[in-house]
Amino acid sequence: MTDDVDRLTPLGLMVLALLREGDMHPYEMIRLMRLRRDDRLVAITNGTMYHTVSRLLKAGLIAEVGVDRDGNRPERTTYTLTDAGSDVVAEWVRRQLPRAERSPEFRVALAEAHNLPRDEVRALLSQRRAALAATHAELAGGHRSAHEQGVPAQFLLEVERDLAVLTAEIAWLDGVLERLEDPAFPWGVPTTPSERYLAQRKAARQ
Repeated sequence: MTDDVDRLTPLGLMVLALLREGDMHPYEMIRLMRLRRDDRLVAITNGTMYHTVSRLLKAGLIAEVGVDRDGNRPERTTYTLTDAGSDVVAEWVRRQLPRAERSPEFRVALAEAHNLPRDEVRALLSQRRAALAATHAELAGGHRSAHEQGVPAQFLLEVERDLAVLTAEIAWLDGVLERLEDPAFPWGVPTTPSERYLAQRKAARQ
């Protein structure tokens, strides 16, 4: 499974996570992801989607479950998530969530964090907070040293921006960690689909 996790792209992860909700064909996946504005996180085109689905199928992370034809529309192959694919989703999120790098992978992992138990997510985000705090301390020390050595302020603007971004994210993480401690904060996948969710699935199938 290690190789599968290493090769999985953010789009591949999001496809696997979608199939946790139910069997779908690629066109429905594209429509649903666009309705949810997941294109903020990854680039979604017909070409990249079908290429990703092909790779996931070859890796045994998804499987074909049927081919449908609706009127004059092209045939649509429906896919389901395999046990291996489900395991990869959880492992990928576990790897990416605590990483300190501000990467597209972290944003996708955060979007899919609800696939892991609440306590595990809290522990992983606590690791990320510790890593960010260490990076902030190191960067602040370098900035202070450069200032003391007389480095002109205009050459330190990028460092100052990094410090501001790190400060903001650490503060945000503190708030998230506090919310995760509260049992009233909803977590996981709802057992009863909302009307909005059902409407999105219906629209994506059309």
